[in-house]
Amino acid sequence: MPLPRTRGTALRQQLAELRGPDVPAKALDARALAALAANPGCARRAILDGAGVDKTALASALGSPSAFGQSQFALTRGNAFEAKVKADGGAELLRLVHEKLDRSAAPPADARVPDLTASGPQGRTARTELELREAATRPGVWTLLDHPMLALDVAGSPAFLEPDAVVVHPDGTWTVVEIKSFPLLDGSADPAKVGAAARQAAVYVLALEEVAARLASEESPAPRVRHRVLLVCPRDFSNLPAASAVDIRKQRAVTARQLARLTRIEDIADALPEGTCFSPELPVEELTAAVESVPATYAPECLSACELAFHCRARSREEGAVTTLGRPVRAELGGLTTVEEVLAAARGEAGDPGDPAVAALRRAAALRAEALEAACR
Repeated sequence: MPLPRTRGTALRQQLAELRGPDVPAKALDARALAALAANPGCARRAILDGAGVDKTALASALGSPSAFGQSQFALTRGNAFEAKVKADGGAELLRLVHEKLDRSAAPPADARVPDLTASGPQGRTARTELELREAATRPGVWTLLDHPMLALDVAGSPAFLEPDAVVVHPDGTWTVVEIKSFPLLDGSADPAKVGAAARQAAVYVLALEEVAARLASEESPAPRVRHRVLLVCPRDFSNLPAASAVDIRKQRAVTARQLARLTRIEDIADALPEGTCFSPELPVEELTAAVESVPATYAPECLSACELAFHCRARSREEGAVTTLGRPVRAELGGLTTVEEVLAAARGEAGDPGDPAVAALRRAAALRAEALEAACR
């Protein structure tokens, strides 16, 4: 639910102060939202993303520069490929949608490609919703929305999202299109990259479902957002587009559940010490103290999804936190939160013998000792 106007204004001012004076907010995109949903317990990432802090600059200022993100070459190649796919009014893109997702419909000969130009993200969001409403009044017509703007409420703060494309089918259903520069080799792609694209598309589907719900009326039901998205990639080692339909129902359900679990950003902001600021221009000591004032939930998966992962990993290692060993190990260890506690429990120096985790550790330590003794004979 949207914040009351007075509270929303105060929160925006509070978040602006966290970024630093005259520092523009960094937009929260679907890639960041997908990563945030994968680690909903991390208050540090939630407040930094909610405040629009540039985490790449922040990591560099902390002395732990991030290797996360695409190279400039990959971005340029991706933009060139996307332009090729959308050339001639999106004829090739619509052909792929028809071939992979809707062969029963008439071929997309004369598709609508409306102009979505507007001022600011709010204006573009309103224009996108207007064109989706207009498409609903044109049954039997294909409509291609090129880089529409969608809004999604995340922990009480709006996030503006820009999918590569959204297609309205002749039957009025909507499809999200993701265009990526990694190749489809013999009809398949890197599963990790496809999974990341599916999680990103799931965020767009959730945002579209909110738009569809607003368009519902007594006369007409809400348009259906398809849960099979179209992933468009280069074929083999060429620059020719190929496509695959990806079912994202699982990713959508997980992302919706995880985003709902996020602590509201205003609650995190209210708990911060007075005068907290995350500006990279601050002295290192002051900036480090500000970042450490917000608890983080580090896991090795953060290395591929968060710009602050190296900093958080270093801190977790200094504290001996078992989270550096991965979530499965952390879950098995129960109330033992540090490596020192684990080793003490294994040696029988600490821990409740009735705790299953402590008992398992002592049994493992005994088996190790027996194996070492046998090896020395």
